[in-house]
Amino acid sequence: MTTAAPALSFVIPLYNSAETIGAVVRAIDSLAIPGGHEVILVNDGSSDRTADVCRGLVNSANVSMTYVEHARNYGEHNAVLTGWRHARGAHIVNLDDDGQNPPGEAVRLWEHARTAGLDVVYGHFVVKQHAWWRNAGSWFTNRMTDWALDKPAGFYLSSFRCVTAFVAREVTGHMSPLPYIDGLILQVTQRIGSIEVRHVQREVGKSGYTLRRLLRLWLSAWVNFSVLPLRIATGLGLLMAFAGLIGFGWVLWLRLTDRGPTFGWGSLMVALLVFSGTQLVMLGLIGEYIGRMFIAINQRPQSVIREVLRKPE
Repeated sequence: MTTAAPALSFVIPLYNSAETIGAVVRAIDSLAIPGGHEVILVNDGSSDRTADVCRGLVNSANVSMTYVEHARNYGEHNAVLTGWRHARGAHIVNLDDDGQNPPGEAVRLWEHARTAGLDVVYGHFVVKQHAWWRNAGSWFTNRMTDWALDKPAGFYLSSFRCVTAFVAREVTGHMSPLPYIDGLILQVTQRIGSIEVRHVQREVGKSGYTLRRLLRLWLSAWVNFSVLPLRIATGLGLLMAFAGLIGFGWVLWLRLTDRGPTFGWGSLMVALLVFSGTQLVMLGLIGEYIGRMFIAINQRPQSVIREVLRKPE
């Protein structure tokens, strides 16, 4: 016998979350949601006791709960897509595993999505309780996506979002091993909005989000959905070529007027390093596009599921 679909699904990607996920799930468990709610936990290759803690939470929860375990670490966006595939709610909200996104604020996202008739509502953090370098990276990523993605200029994208089941179904049809969820969402709908939400201090542990992960997210946001980097590289190449022609004309004029040039080794090396560095940047950018095509063609899996554990309501 299948139970009725809940009104709201909470999807939480997990990575080494044994110390924090219990409090988050208990806070969600105590919510009163008209139409009911469920929780989907996606363990993305944690190396601590996250799996044992989650199995205990599934057994003790008062709401419908699903625990999904990845065979290895695939990244936050891959884990969110796995959770969306297992969610049954008419709306889905995904939040972090560290308790910095209060479940009560998630309910506000859901209520705004319903009353405003929006497909997606993002939580806009007035003050983010993260390290300065992560806040700076998020700011830069949002400014960069103003150019690369089809979104309103200055619109704040965050991982704390509520989407309809329609959007989740369309986005999860994308099977690339290097997904960028916000780019996929903007390809599906323009009925998006945002509200200001609280971002609280992390109480225990430390974030597993590293500078390397932030750079990988930045590349996915820019390279996966736009050829703008290639156009910038082309423009830069043309600019350097034009500068070279001007330099050649200047040197020729000095030679014809018998004024030199008498430049030495240093000037030659500077010019060589500038042009060689520009060429290497362009080759690296082209290689990034080709490398991602190679990974997709070889059908690298977006995720591999080791275990699914469900507790009906």
